[in-house]
This record gives sequence, structure tokens and C-alpha cells, in this order.
Amino acid sequence: MSDTRRDGAYVLGNDPDELDRLDRQSASIERPTRLLLQAAGIGRGMRVLDLGTGLGHVARLAGELVGPEGSVVGIDASSAALDVARRRAEDAGERHVSFIEADVRSWRALEPFDAIVGRLILFHLSDPASVVRHHSRNLRPGGRFMAIDFDLGGARTEPDVPLADEILGWLIRAFEAAGASPFIGARLGPILAQAGLRDVTTFGVQGYLQPGDPMAARLLAGVARSLAGAIVAHGVATVEQLGLESLESRIAESLERADAVLLPPTVAGAWGRSPEAA
Repeated sequence: MSDTRRDGAYVLGNDPDELDRLDRQSASIERPTRLLLQAAGIGRGMRVLDLGTGLGHVARLAGELVGPEGSVVGIDASSAALDVARRRAEDAGERHVSFIEADVRSWRALEPFDAIVGRLILFHLSDPASVVRHHSRNLRPGGRFMAIDFDLGGARTEPDVPLADEILGWLIRAFEAAGASPFIGARLGPILAQAGLRDVTTFGVQGYLQPGDPMAARLLAGVARSLAGAIVAHGVATVEQLGLESLESRIAESLERADAVLLPPTVAGAWGRSPEAA
């Protein structure tokens, strides 16, 4: 997802390091994403819209679920990310997956979709219910809108690791200062209901990164690195406090000393039916 912060700028950026981080992040939440998409009823033959598609991870996963008899359209405002998404889909022969450069807050479809999905998109929007309401008009009667997002309130270590807690606090404060909503995963159900969707269902999937898993330190350090500009600009922490050159190794050492499990942000999902449904 990109270019959708409250002032129109994606707070984490779109440079090569951030795109690489998005690849790693997507791989780490692929299984809960698949589980939630299947639970929401995304299946064979459906026509699906993916909001804030970025590098196309969710669009291509949805393409796998709907099969070649279905179709998926991904929209995003970042041409750099879409170039990667198109190339990957073409290289994989996924002709039923396509991409459009567009603003998710205003784009209108010429033909209705059976389902609309958006992963890690509402997190960055100032008025998520209005965007959900807008896109409900891109659904066929009875179609599904589905949101997947993070709830950073579920992120912690067990046992407690002070350095990890401090970094999580920095990330939450920086996201909030930059206009993002780090706890929005817990609010997806009410947001969809406020937008007029019916029969809203929601649940979350919590991961556990075991002691010694390099993904734990890489995850925290990667987000801190991408968010460093906002962390410093908003006075959350100084460049010296961040110490980006050694941050990942310091996190890894702290987790290892404590034999700690890292619980990354909860992957929350919610879906409901179009208000036009009978």
C-alpha cells in the first residue's frame, strides 16, 4: 500500500529499501491473509478489486483463489510499486490479474465487483469509513467488502524486553503523529458497520516469533528504519537513540538474552455485505 497518508503521502515511503521490507512483511503475513480471504468467501470465478495493492501481493493471492476463470484488479497511487507488480504478474503468466494507477479514495469502477479487499490500507486513511462507503458502490448487490489491517496493540514480547517495548512505543507514537492509525485493526468491524455494510464479521490472527528467529529483530528494525524520518521529525526519538546501524543486532541480542517470544501486530480481518444487498 502506498501514497495514502492523511496529506496524501505514505509515511513509510517507496524507496527500494521500503519495497524490500514490504516483500518481507508480505511473506510474514501471507498465511493469515490467505486464511482471512478464504473465511470471507473469496473463491473461484469471482471478480475482485484490491485497494492499495502496492507490489501486488494481495492481488496475486486473490488471483490464485479466484483462478483463471475469475479476475483481479489492483489499484495503487505508486507507479514504482505498480511497475514491480505488473512485471511479477506477467512473469508468472497471471493474465487474469491487472493493475491500475489510481487514488483509492476516489476511483470508480466501470463494472461492479463481487468482492473488494484492502490490506493495510485503512491504517493510513483519515476517514476510513468514507472510503469503505465509496467502494461499496463498486460492489454488485450482495458483494463483499473485506479489510485486513494491523492492530499494534497486540504487539509485545514474552517475557518483557525493554528495548523491544521502547521501539514499539516509538513506532506507535510516530505513526500517530504522522496521521496513521496503529490500532485500527481492532476497529475494522465498527468501521465497516458505520460505512453501511451488513452482517459484519471480524476476527484476528496472532503470530508468535520464537526465540532465535531472525525475523523478530528484522521486523522491528525494518519498520523503525522506514519510519526513522517521521520518528525524528516528530521528536519521538533522536537519530542517536535510534542507532539504526546497530539497531537490528541490538534487538536480536536483547531477545536472545531474554529467551523472548515476539508477538508481532495482530493481523485483523473484517468483512460485510454491500448495503444494496436484499
